[in-house]
Amino acid sequence: MHILIVEDDRVIAENLYDFLEACGHQCDFAMTLAAARPLLAAGGVDALVLDRNLPDGDGASLARQLRGAGNMLPILMLTARDALDDKLAGFAAGADDYLAKPFALKEVEARLQALQRRSSGRPDSGPLSAGPLTYDGVAQEVRLNGRRLALPPKASRLLAVMMSHPNRLFSRRELEIAIWGHEQASSDNLRSVLHTVRKAVGDDAAIGIQNVHGLGYKLVGA
Repeated sequence: MHILIVEDDRVIAENLYDFLEACGHQCDFAMTLAAARPLLAAGGVDALVLDRNLPDGDGASLARQLRGAGNMLPILMLTARDALDDKLAGFAAGADDYLAKPFALKEVEARLQALQRRSSGRPDSGPLSAGPLTYDGVAQEVRLNGRRLALPPKASRLLAVMMSHPNRLFSRRELEIAIWGHEQASSDNLRSVLHTVRKAVGDDAAIGIQNVHGLGYKLVGA
């Protein structure tokens, strides 16, 4: 999971960054709303950890702006404001979850995983395309050069996740959570899904899934 941490307390931000990276996530960090906006605009962020009390404004305004633009990026709001009215204001602004400080780092990671599982179940907002591949989220269909690929649901989900960010490196853990909702005890399950996808796409296609040894997988040729 690629997580953007927006937090002006450097100690808290560094603790979050180090812990989440140790859990296998990719992290970016911003101390202000102004610094966060270009990182979000660049794309590729899977979840937002957002403080409310920032030097240039209330984090809730960023959540409200994202939701107003139709961006359904999962948002976990972290704040020292733990009164019920503050929590309700955070949810009203568009936060998916709310965690008051001080918090346990393990709980932050657990809540982010839950948000990602919930987000993975949302209907896709529109079709995806990557090179000769297209994915229709409503029909749950993957096509290669216009030809429908006969793929089981998990293989279709794998391609949809990777097509949303072509050429991005996904860890085994990220893909397993996206497909099954949790990590798998063995890598064999993911390998089986990858084999199904590669067999359906074929060796001569202009696009394929590359294994980056020890790091993960990415969709190349898009």
